[in-house]
Amino acid sequence: MIDTSTVNFEDTKTAFEWRNDNELKQTYALFAMMHSPALVKVGTTTLNLAFKLNLPIKGIVKKTLFKQFCGGETIEDSNDTIATLGNYNIGSILDYSVEGAQNDKSFDTTEAEIIETIKKASKDKNVPFSVFKLTGIAAVSLLEKVHAGEILSGEEEAQWAKVVKRVENLCQTAYDHDVRIFIDAEETWMQGPVDQLAYDMMVKYNKEKAIVYNTYQMYLHSKLGQLKSDLAKAQMEGFILGVKLVRGAYMEKEGERAKKMNYPTPVQHTKEATDRDFDKALEFIMENHKHFALCSGSHNEKSNQLLVDLMNRYNVSDNNPNFFFAQLFGMSDHISFNLSKAGFNVAKYLPYGPVKEALPYLFRRAEENTSVAGQAGRELTLVSNEIKRRKK
Repeated sequence: MIDTSTVNFEDTKTAFEWRNDNELKQTYALFAMMHSPALVKVGTTTLNLAFKLNLPIKGIVKKTLFKQFCGGETIEDSNDTIATLGNYNIGSILDYSVEGAQNDKSFDTTEAEIIETIKKASKDKNVPFSVFKLTGIAAVSLLEKVHAGEILSGEEEAQWAKVVKRVENLCQTAYDHDVRIFIDAEETWMQGPVDQLAYDMMVKYNKEKAIVYNTYQMYLHSKLGQLKSDLAKAQMEGFILGVKLVRGAYMEKEGERAKKMNYPTPVQHTKEATDRDFDKALEFIMENHKHFALCSGSHNEKSNQLLVDLMNRYNVSDNNPNFFFAQLFGMSDHISFNLSKAGFNVAKYLPYGPVKEALPYLFRRAEENTSVAGQAGRELTLVSNEIKRRKK
């Protein structure tokens, strides 16, 4: 039996075994660029302009940023990546990353695409979850009004009924195919209806096992309390609380909006406070692990090690299907591959979609690697260490 008490996140041989020398050099070059905020700003601005002018740059983007962070342009196109990750016992969470369009046609298209990911997951053991965002199937303005408790017009009532029907259809399809599905988080000013719909779906579909998971962003100071109160409600209603735990994605937008509109920021005041609440949430979940299904989405080595330690402490087997670790594709392979080697359930968020439509996602990844303290630098060091190791 493998000793899982400490997972070696410095083991670059395991982390990058799936990458050949050329791919490793490309990865190094990409993270070297992302290490410079100025280069990222110029690069994203230039790419945006080039696409607007219909310049022939799709091939360049597809071979660089897109290749690093996305699986392909379609589900079928992503199959090679899914199979490659699967060879290392790492699952893929197919994430349809098309953003922007806000009309019924685009919402129906997105719903149909997510159903295809559910069907794919039901047939492929290497796809353990499906995922959707409410803003992919509902108008932002409508979510904001529902969140604020404003009275809806007759037309808006009809639109909201369609949104609820789409969510129910996705969760029912997931239930029918025995596939677990994440509902991703939104900004706080439209998160209320997301939480309510996720809760309603869990009441309906999580009686025997976890099918539906809600997302908790721990950079918000209210989320630890919400997690605890949600467990109390889940125990009363008799369902398993499905939790995708993340630090969060909208910190800067949240702070700017709070300042602009003069209300108290919902965001933790320090990075340390976010880390503290994330780890406290892990501890709370594991103390009550019989009532939870957890996917811990973290690129933080200490938090991943903490969950390993907690699973050992509470005698939760490393391959218990209710407990997963997850990272984004193209990032933190030293965490994903070393956890998988130690026997834990690991999955990568694998975005896919047409290159042009995936640009907002790709730009966020580039900016995130620049802004998150030490992220690009850490990736650079690890890749560099592996390149040096291979030369010995």
